[in-house]
Amino acid sequence: MKKPLRIDRAKAAAIFIDLQEEHRRDERYLVEGYDTVLGNAARLQSAARRSGIPVFHCAYIVDLADNLRPFHPIGPDGRSAFSDKDDPLTAICPEVAPLPSERLLVKNEASAFGKSPLIGELRDAGVEWLVVAGVWTEACVDATVKDAINLGLHVLLVKDGCGSGGLAMHQTGILNLANRLYGGAVVGTEAACALLEGDTVEAWRVEGSVPLRYTFENAAKLYGEL
Repeated sequence: MKKPLRIDRAKAAAIFIDLQEEHRRDERYLVEGYDTVLGNAARLQSAARRSGIPVFHCAYIVDLADNLRPFHPIGPDGRSAFSDKDDPLTAICPEVAPLPSERLLVKNEASAFGKSPLIGELRDAGVEWLVVAGVWTEACVDATVKDAINLGLHVLLVKDGCGSGGLAMHQTGILNLANRLYGGAVVGTEAACALLEGDTVEAWRVEGSVPLRYTFENAAKLYGEL
């Protein structure tokens, strides 16, 4: 259900998850509509910076010398099958790259929280609302959002600031998160930018438990109504 929402900008931060070149240039890991995702992420970053809202960035980079999760996929060359530390395509795309003053968190797991100091830094800054954009929707975005909720943060999920390997993967990933986005909200980029600039907007907020009972036939419609 959509309700009016306003965010205290002094208690907000934004995080951009894994907006790396491999999702634009590696044929195995292309994100559908990635240029649109990057353009929306750039708009969100600009709005956050204008309002003095902290901006965090994540990059998924795998070093096989680290203790990785069991069954991590390895390519025929003996390197990580994705996001290998020696692959230049792990670089953040230049149009959404961190400013020198912004925090870049390197991770080798799905969630931006995991073993990182992120939650401590957010709490030290008094952050209550975390604006989330990035890729892939059903993987690293999903894990980050769920951890954020479990850690007591309100999540503003920017649906068109996220993307995945296919439209169905992305849309159902957003719907799955929306069904359990307790304390948070789902918006598009335009509404998110307005919130970051101090305005009140109509935002979709979950009521009850699992209200979006989507099917193959109606998933796109429900996504569009968020």
